[in-house]
Amino acid sequence: MYPALTALCVVLAALLVSALSPYDRLTWWLEVAPVLIAIPVLIATRRRLPLTGLLYALIAAHALVLIYGGTYTYARAPLGFWMADWFGLDRNPYDKIGHFVQGLVPALIAREILLRLGYLQSRAMAGFLSGCVALAISAAYELIEWWAALLLGQGADEFLGTQGYEWDTQADMGFALLGAVCALVLLSRWHDRQLARLAVADGRPTGV
Repeated sequence: MYPALTALCVVLAALLVSALSPYDRLTWWLEVAPVLIAIPVLIATRRRLPLTGLLYALIAAHALVLIYGGTYTYARAPLGFWMADWFGLDRNPYDKIGHFVQGLVPALIAREILLRLGYLQSRAMAGFLSGCVALAISAAYELIEWWAALLLGQGADEFLGTQGYEWDTQADMGFALLGAVCALVLLSRWHDRQLARLAVADGRPTGV
């Protein structure tokens, strides 16, 4: 309980600070919208279906990535400029961090729901479908960016953050896929151990 509360406090503090003077107010709202939606949902489901500590930590990290990008816009994020200097890149790559975690975190969320609620027993099938969910979310987000561009015109430039890269949409989805694969390959055993502890605590089927 306390790690989740700590993560919530950190995210809320970052959100409040970022709201004071973002580079572009419209972009800030667009970027932090998922955080504003996720917080009440997680609070509402905390008692009925608490998540693993690992997942709460990753969701908080994802929220901080979005808040940071919303504060500066993805194309102007200082961390991205530092990365561009370190790796000799000709564009700010911070948006790719955002899309990497956009694959990593939803993949584990889907995995936790599928296994913990007993929808699947097969770890392999859960992994495959979790990756599919992450890619579907990434594709949906790209559609949202497209619709924003149509509705807002030039006003959506900061939100899109393409920086003139013609393959930006494909690259974004590629990084989301990479994030999902990393989550499923590197974190599944850790995730399984935490799911097993939750199964003991609340009696829900996990297949562990």
